Amino acid sequence: MTKQRKPSYLNFEKESYPWKPDIDYRGTPEAYQVGKGEQGVLICEPYKTEIGRHWRFKTPDIATKSSEEIFKLFQEYLIKNDFVGADMARKFLQMGYTRARRYANYKSGKKYDKENDYAQLERGTGEIEKAASAAIFYTKWKAAEANTSYAKMKTAWKKERG
Repeated sequence: MTKQRKPSYLNFEKESYPWKPDIDYRGTPEAYQVGKGEQGVLICEPYKTEIGRHWRFKTPDIATKSSEEIFKLFQEYLIKNDFVGADMARKFLQMGYTRARRYANYKSGKKYDKENDYAQLERGTGEIEKAASAAIFYTKWKAAEANTSYAKMKTAWKKERG
């Protein structure tokens, strides 16, 4: 028997979330925290807007163009010594992978059935095309994480700021 796990967003506490939509993270980068995975990716401005406009994964062709553009932004942020921008671009690449995988696994993109006490929906109902999009983003996400300049900046940032 599988233990049912409800989605974490049900217990979300907005007040204690370290990322805030009213902070300009380029102007006050010291307010930024790396966090886990994709945390803060849809909040931290101006990066959310700059990077988010390129974020698409509907088809492999679209995912290729999107991931290349976001990876290019990642590299540009590194050249500018803008760790927050680079980390946000890395998060968008990771989110391209995770969201495309979600649609590959679940046709609706939803993992839980809200009407059925948040029971997990059946896997394997999604689109094969989204799995290909996920693979494209995965490659770019891992390339970003493997970048030695980024890795050094991330280690230093986490040591200094969390």
